[in-house]
Amino acid sequence: MSAPYTTHADLGGRLGFGPVVPEPEDVRFHADWEPAALAIVLAMGATGSWNIDMSRAARETLPGYRRLSYYQIWLAAMEKLMLERGQLQADELEAGCMLHPPVPLQRVLRREQVAAVLAAGSPTVRPEGPAPRFAAGDRVRMRAHGVPHHTRLPGYARGKVGTVARVHGAHVFADSHAQGLGEDPQPLYTVVFEGAELWGPDATPGLRVSIDAWEPYLEGA
Repeated sequence: MSAPYTTHADLGGRLGFGPVVPEPEDVRFHADWEPAALAIVLAMGATGSWNIDMSRAARETLPGYRRLSYYQIWLAAMEKLMLERGQLQADELEAGCMLHPPVPLQRVLRREQVAAVLAAGSPTVRPEGPAPRFAAGDRVRMRAHGVPHHTRLPGYARGKVGTVARVHGAHVFADSHAQGLGEDPQPLYTVVFEGAELWGPDATPGLRVSIDAWEPYLEGA
């Protein structure tokens, strides 16, 4: 029996992790190796061996998540994904070098392609998908229960009531995508919550929080 799915990344609204210390927007790296880590992870992602939601699931389930730095998490998750796919062997990881013939890849990101690929991004909007059930102004309640897989619904919003502010059309549904179940496009909404609904009567007066949420997360309130 496989271990239960546990995310170590959903910390919103939870206490005991110390203060959030903002950094200047132009601080991108904290060590010389980090730009190379970013490049390697992007290059492997471009091979099509996994999708972005699979990579997020790999990151948030790392046992050492909370003691790792940002790019250490990226590297450790990439190693995990590669090991699962036979693209990397444990003895190679231990040795720090290739010991076995490489496995074939769907595609390879060439140096001359990088700028165009990064500029194009990976849009998630899709023309297909069910018609939205809700409209701007509707009151909705978020799904109250947890799920045994990757999800983009933060724990602090479970069971909470908010108001639909915008309807964005159908987008790739991260929950299905992370499990390898296809893109499963679902209507995506921006839902606005009063601070007191999320945090209780001690919330800062006038505080509002907006969350982008797919329709499977919502029910009428």
